[in-house]
Amino acid sequence: MNERFLPIGIQDFEDLRNRGCIYVDKTELIYKLATEGKPYFLSRPRRFGKSLLLSTMEAYFLGKKELFKGLAIETLEKEWTQYHVLKISFGRGSYETKDKLLSIIDAILTENERLFGLEKQSDNPAVRLSTLIETASEQSDCKKVVILIDEYDKPILDALYTDFEEQNRQELRNFYSPLKESDKYIRFLFITGITKVSHVNIFSGLNQLNDISLDRKYSSLCGISESELEQYFEPEIKTLAEKQEMTAIETKEKLAQMYDGYHFAHDVEGVYNPFCLLKCFFSNDFGSYWFESGTPSFLVKTLQYQPLELENLVNGRLATENQFKNYDPDSKNILPVVYQSGYLTIKGFEKETRFYTLDFPNREVEEGFLEVLLQKFVTVPYDDMGLEIGNMKIALKNRNIDKVLSIIKSAIADLPTIVKKEMCENYYESVTHLMFRMTGCRVVSELQSVAGRSDIVVTTKESVFIFELKMDKGRAFEEVAAEALSQIDANGYADRFFVSGKQMFKVGVVFSSDGKGMCGWKVK
Repeated sequence: MNERFLPIGIQDFEDLRNRGCIYVDKTELIYKLATEGKPYFLSRPRRFGKSLLLSTMEAYFLGKKELFKGLAIETLEKEWTQYHVLKISFGRGSYETKDKLLSIIDAILTENERLFGLEKQSDNPAVRLSTLIETASEQSDCKKVVILIDEYDKPILDALYTDFEEQNRQELRNFYSPLKESDKYIRFLFITGITKVSHVNIFSGLNQLNDISLDRKYSSLCGISESELEQYFEPEIKTLAEKQEMTAIETKEKLAQMYDGYHFAHDVEGVYNPFCLLKCFFSNDFGSYWFESGTPSFLVKTLQYQPLELENLVNGRLATENQFKNYDPDSKNILPVVYQSGYLTIKGFEKETRFYTLDFPNREVEEGFLEVLLQKFVTVPYDDMGLEIGNMKIALKNRNIDKVLSIIKSAIADLPTIVKKEMCENYYESVTHLMFRMTGCRVVSELQSVAGRSDIVVTTKESVFIFELKMDKGRAFEEVAAEALSQIDANGYADRFFVSGKQMFKVGVVFSSDGKGMCGWKVK
């Protein structure tokens, strides 16, 4: 068998093809985009192949037919017209200040101006871009230019929740302003990023952009679908199975559990994170590669900004499309940032109400995300966290509730400075849920019964633990704990679990309303 090369970290289509790397053919979709429309926007999580997609588009519009030999577009495209391409990428550098942004914009424009023999004639980036578009189109035989913009939102995300966020938005709004005015010169415009910042804030006047981020037809434009996995990577699956001493079926199930599950529309085939999948095949091991490649700082910033959102993020979330589609800098809704970053994905859709269910796409993201949360919101040292979670898992198996709650009590001994006292009730419940979830046990918060909702239910192979959490509000511990246990019985929280035959534990847990942690617990 000929040696097969995995394109890990290769974002240049020409380099990938010349090296003979495996390429999951997306060119039929690219051809469809190019022939059916002109201005597009696509948001996808990091490490999802956006840069390679733009590089493939660049090669196509430059007319490099030889690179597409054997791919779908080779037979679809008959003319192979050559266009001038303006490539604008904000992937380089960091943008914590306006000066850094302006410096990189200057470098981007200078590079493109040199391609067309232009000298810098203005200090205004918008004027320079407008001149560049017009000149590039005039120098083209077809009098049109293609514009590809990658990571358009990085200057905003780098400055998230700082004074420079608004300044960077203003500079980008000015920079992008020629895109609408220059429409007659543009053959194709494609913009990618992680988040979709409301057009009124960035693309001033560019309201004709076709956002395909949630379009069913293009849900697999980036990423690798289940059918593509089997079509392109059968040898890699076989090798991985042999190394892991698993069957092919078991291996595919494990791959799906770890890296599949992203849905960018409802009722479509899920897609795998391509970076993680390729790393898994390269290492022949099921590692957590997405988080190993770096946790975006804006995730931590977002969680600091709205710690009250913890509960909704870790236990599934119902949302309308508008609630997670656009990031509005003036809103306190952090859901769009978390969803579009890839930490949550579409898991269900109710046609009648048009509510989406959002949850973690797979086990790798769930574990990594929860670990990031715990590092930020508990007092247990990072080096000890894994050990303590392991101890919790063993204690749950052994039905040692005192040990379990002692570990949680230690973890939340101090209220983090980012959490105000009036937020502590939500904080305690959220972190308690987080720590249970990290054990790998089945955990549900706010489980509905006939008479109400239980706070946290944890199930193991042999046991069911029903936790009712209460704040003391100045009352005696014994009184509050007894009230919690009475509520479990009165509302029938345990009724649905009787048929399971598992041993039942009802636990009333009391927290301090003054932010002093866990007061104690009582078990029935």
